[in-house]
Amino acid sequence: MSRSKRILLSIVCACLFPLASFAGPVDVNTASAETISAELKGVGMSKAKAIVEYRLANGPFKTPADLMQVKGIGARTIEINASNILVKTAPK
Repeated sequence: MSRSKRILLSIVCACLFPLASFAGPVDVNTASAETISAELKGVGMSKAKAIVEYRLANGPFKTPADLMQVKGIGARTIEINASNILVKTAPK
């Protein structure tokens, strides 16, 4: 491939990359509802707000499975997002 084609390909890739959306790891013990809903598949703003409200009322989650205590969050949601749910210790 010629140098000019590689440069053009690099420019096209750089322009398209921001359009790709990837879910990323989110610590459900510290993240805002906006971040939770943006990063976890199948979790909209109302479920994300419920997660934050549950966390504030009951303390930090110890495992991803603890999220199932929140109304509307089931095993399938945990399964789909298993690699993106972090449950680090909440700051004091």
